[in-house]
Amino acid sequence: MTPAPASTAEEIIEYLRALGSDENIAGMARFGIATETALGVSNVELRRVARRVKTDHARALDLWTSGIREARLLAAFTADPKALTLAEARQWANACDSWEVVDTVADLFVGARLEQVLIPEFAADEREFVRRLAFAMIATAAVHLKKEPDSTLLAWLPLIEAHAADERNFVKKSVNWALRQIGKRSPACHGPALALAQKLAASTDRTARWTGKDALRELTNSRVRQRLSSGSRMVSQVKPEF
Repeated sequence: MTPAPASTAEEIIEYLRALGSDENIAGMARFGIATETALGVSNVELRRVARRVKTDHARALDLWTSGIREARLLAAFTADPKALTLAEARQWANACDSWEVVDTVADLFVGARLEQVLIPEFAADEREFVRRLAFAMIATAAVHLKKEPDSTLLAWLPLIEAHAADERNFVKKSVNWALRQIGKRSPACHGPALALAQKLAASTDRTARWTGKDALRELTNSRVRQRLSSGSRMVSQVKPEF
């Protein structure tokens, strides 16, 4: 049965099971996606299902509870940001075990406008995926919170500097991502982000130095500079590989 707005979490999961494939699971693993609970359904198909079933916050909570990779992504796609509570967001963060899920729920948490509370809280957390979530939220906020003053984003630069030496792959990639997205947001953000990138590039710490040099390559790119000089704001975000 094709899922519809009235479909239950159980019915949707059963539908997803029928769509899954071992080939897709193998492909996910090559990109560092945790596949222990994966059914093998592509994100393109999950987005299609999300459009069919529409927003339903209670059902999204049920989908998340299943622990299934596809169900959790679909939960993030179909939860209601206006209904999401801090307690629910923290529960979801505690259960994150894949960069892919982290980056998806980051969009939801920023849409729910929980970033001011959760970013510093998650950044202080020693768990790799929870800390990644903090910086994924910063990167998301830099792109999507278009009406937010630039000063709000610039206030996160000290947090980026503080964790730039975290050598864990999923953290360092997200710290770098956050720095680049702030720097590309607007001319006012570019200068301070570029200055931090230069500082990190000169660091004696290998991880911080990598973050700074990689950010510098993008922030000094001629296309980025041209767009910023024209006064155009960033309209899309390039996520890290993983």
